[in-house]
Amino acid sequence: MTQSEQVLKAVIVDDEELARQGLAMRLADISGIEVVSQCANAKEALLAISELEPDVVFLDIQMPGKSGLEMISEIQGDVMPMIIFVTAYDSFAVDAFKVHAIDYLLKPVESERLEEAIKIAREQRNQELASDEKKKLLEMVVSLTGKSPAAIDEMLESGEKLVEQPDRLAIKDGSSITFVPVHDIDWIDAAGDYMCVHVQGATHIMRTTMKELEAKLDPSMFQRVHRSTIVNLERVEKVSSHINGEFHLTLKCGTSLKMSRSYKDKVKHFF
Repeated sequence: MTQSEQVLKAVIVDDEELARQGLAMRLADISGIEVVSQCANAKEALLAISELEPDVVFLDIQMPGKSGLEMISEIQGDVMPMIIFVTAYDSFAVDAFKVHAIDYLLKPVESERLEEAIKIAREQRNQELASDEKKKLLEMVVSLTGKSPAAIDEMLESGEKLVEQPDRLAIKDGSSITFVPVHDIDWIDAAGDYMCVHVQGATHIMRTTMKELEAKLDPSMFQRVHRSTIVNLERVEKVSSHINGEFHLTLKCGTSLKMSRSYKDKVKHFF
């Protein structure tokens, strides 16, 4: 179910029973909204809001005891619903919007205005959900990067990458894990479902794909030179061209690697 299709939970608050029932019947004919409680006064409404945490409250202003405007000041901030005032008097409109009501309906409520108010409530709810998702994502990025929200905003504006490449690769071998400094890697080649990571004369076997491993490595240091080979550019000592258009790369460790013609543009990165 998408955000726009999510059912809005509603509470109706009015001291007139017929008014409550009439509004509930009309809301029943509108998809995407469910009346979870009907309340006759502020005391009942405060309890229902606390227990049910509705998305929206249709609230009468003039009620015996405590008015709708007075009631709002007693709602806990963490369960504050959207408020749509439903009243027979237009003199309270300014006060209603001072307490951030999203709409103000005059009795008898016209069907078109009721649907418009619900549309406004849905749009506001979707904005809140989107804001919550953005906040959760930001918190996750903060925890991953250790950077402040302000620093992350600056990085997003500049186009800088949020997550840096790791300094080490964790390569699991049975019950043990070897941490290989990325800078020490000479080259990597594929062997079926495994990657062979060549490091200073030793070879470590890593179960991953070429694409996944390539994404972890800094492209300014590591480049794909063949569909099954990644090389550390700092290890390239010599580039030799052949008549067929292929290149051979000689690494400082003495290893010779073939570079496919489709990757010939990568040669410029070696100088």
